[in-house]
Amino acid sequence: MTTEPRRGSAERPRREVIVVLPIFNEAARLDQLLDRLEVALHGQPHRIVAVDDGSADATPAILRARADALPLITLRHAANMGLAQTLDDGLRWAADSGRDDDVAVTMDADDTHDPVYIAAMLAKLDEGYDVVGTSRFQPGGDSVGVPLRRQFFGRAGSTVLRAALPIPGVREFSCCYRAIRIGTLKRALELFGADLIALRRWGFVCTAELLWKLHLAGARCAEIPFVLRYDLKESTSRMRLLRTVAGYVALVWHYRRRIAS
Repeated sequence: MTTEPRRGSAERPRREVIVVLPIFNEAARLDQLLDRLEVALHGQPHRIVAVDDGSADATPAILRARADALPLITLRHAANMGLAQTLDDGLRWAADSGRDDDVAVTMDADDTHDPVYIAAMLAKLDEGYDVVGTSRFQPGGDSVGVPLRRQFFGRAGSTVLRAALPIPGVREFSCCYRAIRIGTLKRALELFGADLIALRRWGFVCTAELLWKLHLAGARCAEIPFVLRYDLKESTSRMRLLRTVAGYVALVWHYRRRIAS
C-alpha cells in the first residue's frame, strides 16, 4: 500500500473529524460526495482519508485532481483486497494520526450516506457516547431504492444480531456510517491488535464485527436515525447476500462461543 504525501498543516486547536472512505470503483459519485463532505464539514477541522482498494476506473484520477484543494489523503492498494482490509487500513491511519478526542467517521463512498448526518453524530458523541451509528431502524429512519429482497435480509440480519450479540442502544449492525472516538478506537486496537477485524473472508460482515469489537472494548454506543439513499448509487453493489448471511452465522458462532466460555 502506498500513501500520497500531504502538505503540512498548522496545529489543530479543536476536535478534528477524520473521514475514512473505503473506495473501490466509485468514480460515478465520488466528486459529488467530496463536494457534499466539504459543505457538511465547513468550519469543522477535518481530514479525509480515502483508501482506494485497487480501483480500475477513474477513481485514482479524481482523487489526484482533488488533493490540492481538499484536506485529502489517499492510501492505495495495488490490488483489490476487500472491504475488511480497506476499512482496517483507514481506521489504523486515523488512530495513528488523530488525538484521543478526535473522531473517525466511516462511511460508504458511493454517495448513499448523506454527510449532513455527521453533525448529528457529533452532537450525540457530546452527550457522552463513544460510538454513534446511523440506523434505518430507529424511529425516523428509512431507506430509498433498496430492493425488497435486500431490505428483508437486512432487517432479518439485524434482528438476529441484536438477539445473539446485544449492544445497548444499537439496532443497525450492517451500516458502516458511524462516528467513533479516536481514543475508543485506540483502546480496541490495543485490545485486539491485528484481529480488530478477524472474519475478513465474509466481506461486509466486517462492519458488524467492528461494532462488536468496539463494544467489547468498553464503548458506549448510540444511534441516530438516517435515510439510506440507495437510489443515488450508480456503481454495482458488491454485497453478496448469501455470503453475507453465512458471514453473520460465522460471526454469531465465533463470538457466542466466547461469551459462553
